[in-house]
Amino acid sequence: MQTAPLIAVSRHRINLDGDGVVTLACFGVCPLRCKYCINPQCFEERDNWKKMTPEELYTRIKPDELYFLATGGGVTFGGGEPLLYSSYISEFRGLCGDGWALSAETSLNVREESVAELIPVLDHWIVDIKDTNREIYRSYTGRDNGQVLSNLRRLADSGQAHKVTIRIPLIPNYNKEEDRQRSVRLLEEMGYKKFDLFDYVIKDKRSLR
Repeated sequence: MQTAPLIAVSRHRINLDGDGVVTLACFGVCPLRCKYCINPQCFEERDNWKKMTPEELYTRIKPDELYFLATGGGVTFGGGEPLLYSSYISEFRGLCGDGWALSAETSLNVREESVAELIPVLDHWIVDIKDTNREIYRSYTGRDNGQVLSNLRRLADSGQAHKVTIRIPLIPNYNKEEDRQRSVRLLEEMGYKKFDLFDYVIKDKRSLR
């Protein structure tokens, strides 16, 4: 039976991770090592992570169904990197049906197959790209962003651009406003129109909005 490690399930979030009332389900494990990560506990698996099947997660969240249906809300999968668990999310959709809005907060730095599996499943993609400049991205995350850009093109080519909100932060000591605007222009050329531009505020060596 399929299970996944969850570090938190946060209920009754309003207009934070999607429209309406949302439950945020955060998976453990992340391929990135962002310098100002707010969830560094995702870097290495820990004993206190609770492993749950899709059925167990659905049973835990189902009491909030009335809120979801009344407000257009649902479940947002975060992390860590939720697209490492694409088949889990797909199975969860089979349990909750089409009435709940399902979203994912993702870096898109995952295999193309993981993205393709969720194209018919997710209602909203929240993509945190950091910066489209390869050197800036690598310096901040420790990884290359070629897979991110490839997956963004895949989503756009699949007619998903209108379902995607792209987060582009201004990161102290890593990028500048001209870098961010360059990213916006590149992404607009791909067909994206929804952007969340914000600044990181460094406090206790972590990034906070």
